[in-house]
Amino acid sequence: MPQTLAPGVLYVSREFETAHHLCACGCGHKVRTPLSPAEWQVFETPQGVTMHPSIGSWQVPCKSHYLIQEGEVVWAGRWSDSQIAAGRARDQRKLHAYVKSRNAKLPSWWRKLLQWVGIGS
Repeated sequence: MPQTLAPGVLYVSREFETAHHLCACGCGHKVRTPLSPAEWQVFETPQGVTMHPSIGSWQVPCKSHYLIQEGEVVWAGRWSDSQIAAGRARDQRKLHAYVKSRNAKLPSWWRKLLQWVGIGS
C-alpha cells in the first residue's frame, strides 16, 4: 500500500488480503478492511468496484457509515453505540465460525499446533 492514499481511490491487495482507502467523509482517516469470506469482499464490475458489507468508521470521531457500490459511495444510516456493539459481536461470531471451518480442513497436527498457540478452537 502506498504511504499516501489519494481521496476516492480504493487500494486492494489480493496477495495480502486487505483493502485501504481514505474515509469517504473527507476526514482523512485511513480505513483498512481485511478481505475474507468472513470479513469484507471486493467485487469488480464493469460499472466499478463494489465492497461488501458496509464500512463503519466507529473508532474515529466522524463515525461514518457507507457502502461502496459500483464505484460510488452510498451513505448508510448512523448507528447507535448499541448497534455498533451488536454489529461487532456479530462480526466476531462470523469470523470465529469461518476460522473454525478452515481449521477443520487442516491436517490434525496443524489443528493441534494452532490450538497449542491459542488460535485454533
